[in-house]
Amino acid sequence: MAPYNISEWQALMRSAQAGDAAAYRSLLEALRPWLVAYFRRRLMGSDGEDLVQMTLLSLHEKRNTYDSGSPFLPWIAAVARHKLIDFVRKSGRHIHVELNEELGLEDGMQPDLAARDVAVLLAQLPKDQARIIKLHKLDGLSVEEVAGQTGKSASAVKVTVHRGLKKLQSLVGIKGGVNE
Repeated sequence: MAPYNISEWQALMRSAQAGDAAAYRSLLEALRPWLVAYFRRRLMGSDGEDLVQMTLLSLHEKRNTYDSGSPFLPWIAAVARHKLIDFVRKSGRHIHVELNEELGLEDGMQPDLAARDVAVLLAQLPKDQARIIKLHKLDGLSVEEVAGQTGKSASAVKVTVHRGLKKLQSLVGIKGGVNE
């Protein structure tokens, strides 16, 4: 894994938000190698450099939205991920990203980043629907077990899960059917 100094990035971002132009330049320079590696692993070809520039520009435009009390890496990783998604959507390309534990470690991201993203998405659903999806899809309970815990019929659980997953897909911009 590359020797990224994530705590330094956070300190630089805090200083940049306080108006330190030198810290801001240092932050942009420090992020460049990580962003190049992030996009290179996900895309083939020369598109990575364009995405690095777009991400750095987005960081500049959205720097006031960063909460200095929160970890910086998940924030910048989300900005980069959104730029990648936008790029893939606009280009009409499909990319295959291997989902494994090493992928997150190579990025320097914490393993709980995906869990945080899921929690944010589930919070946008009605509480009952989010609970049922969590029990069935995340906790691995069968439809019958979820029905027993929630007092709903098995068919009501299936419908709730299906509708909830469709809503989650629409929240992240995915069109089409639900694969259960």
